[in-house]
Amino acid sequence: MKYTVFLFLMTLLVSCNSTDPNTNAPLQEPFDYSEINEQDINAYLTANDLVSVKTESGLHYIIENQGDGAKPNASSNVTVAYKGYFLNGTVFDESSAEGLNIGLNQVIKGWTEGISLFNEGGNGILLVPAHLGYGSFDYSTIPGGSVLVFDISLISVN
Repeated sequence: MKYTVFLFLMTLLVSCNSTDPNTNAPLQEPFDYSEINEQDINAYLTANDLVSVKTESGLHYIIENQGDGAKPNASSNVTVAYKGYFLNGTVFDESSAEGLNIGLNQVIKGWTEGISLFNEGGNGILLVPAHLGYGSFDYSTIPGGSVLVFDISLISVN
């Protein structure tokens, strides 16, 4: 009987653990930045005299050139040249002019959805709210809740 009680208490303690096993820091609750991101995106569009189309998921996109080649789908492998930056213009990532070869099922949701809107040879801008990017927690050099802006050129659908 005492082993059963001990096992129960240990199970309870483990299941109630509220720390990150990697850092031992307290876990945070996710925060929904959707409304804040939408306001920030709209302010960015206004300040930069841009007009976007908004998808049902909340992704904003601007097609500068649709392209006339193949259209990728969510599982396509593509070559994309891009520059990623925050709404304040700070660049956090950029590919070479030759682009990056990647599967659209291996990227953030905003890319999977957004790049599929272009045809091969097309280019434009994706404004990705946090829930379609890296969410409400910090990821590498990207602060949680960040709107990400990408200048995209779809070089090829491979």
